[in-house]
Amino acid sequence: MTAHVVVGVDGSPSSLAAVEWAAGDAVRRGCGLRIVHVCAPWIHDIPLQTPPGFRDSMSAYCGEVLETAAALARDRAPQLRVEAVLETGKAAEVLRREAEDAEQLVLGGRGLGGFTGLLLGSVCLALAGRVATPVVVVRNMPRHVFDEIVVGFDGSPGSEAALEYAFEEAVLRKARLRAVHALAAPVLGPYAAAYTSLIDDAFEMAKRLTAEGLAGWRERYPQVEVEQTVVIGHPVEVMREASEAADLVVVGSRGLGGLGAVVLGSIGHGVLHHARCPVAVIRPAGQA
Repeated sequence: MTAHVVVGVDGSPSSLAAVEWAAGDAVRRGCGLRIVHVCAPWIHDIPLQTPPGFRDSMSAYCGEVLETAAALARDRAPQLRVEAVLETGKAAEVLRREAEDAEQLVLGGRGLGGFTGLLLGSVCLALAGRVATPVVVVRNMPRHVFDEIVVGFDGSPGSEAALEYAFEEAVLRKARLRAVHALAAPVLGPYAAAYTSLIDDAFEMAKRLTAEGLAGWRERYPQVEVEQTVVIGHPVEVMREASEAADLVVVGSRGLGGLGAVVLGSIGHGVLHHARCPVAVIRPAGQA
């Protein structure tokens, strides 16, 4: 398959939602969809004492997972080129390899777990921000279109890469772009009133830096309507609230840290876990 989007499946509702999302994404990009199910190696290779027919049943189950996912993709996008692939190995390793020549990798936010499940919860954390390909995590298929992309921006290389991806998505979707800079509120003591001017100064500086950071992107993508939002609050909560009226949240894999950062560390994990819409994690070029 030439240009394509890869989606990992394990039969869970979350992975089927990822298939729906990935099918729509592949159509927007004008490329194919590659559906991958990873079968645990112990089913075939490890000499366990299992009931007669067990391995045949597991092979049949893996085949059904792929067939169901492929049928769903074709139902959602009949014109889409769909390839269903069964692999054996460790899920994160297989999907890391699959991501190398993909437009992007799409994963469900939660898998089935257990021995036969593709542990997408842990797999997405193992891959998001750790592969060069954008990784999109989908927990539930959105049922409402807001025509808005939200991107976390703090001026770091990670957020610059996130901005580029977000603008491209906005063009593909003909959507608005909302760039969010969350300025963490300082912990103040009993003399908080004395720090009011400092907080105001920090807020105005953040607004100015965000506007300057967006200026070049506005010129590059004049067809995209851009809204700049600078707020004081915890980045995870700010992004969660913004995600309630968004089709996609985009974050960089690593931010500046400190005030206003949107990073894949604790903040990035928080966004992945709490966002109300799919989340795309973007790693800047050259980042190890």
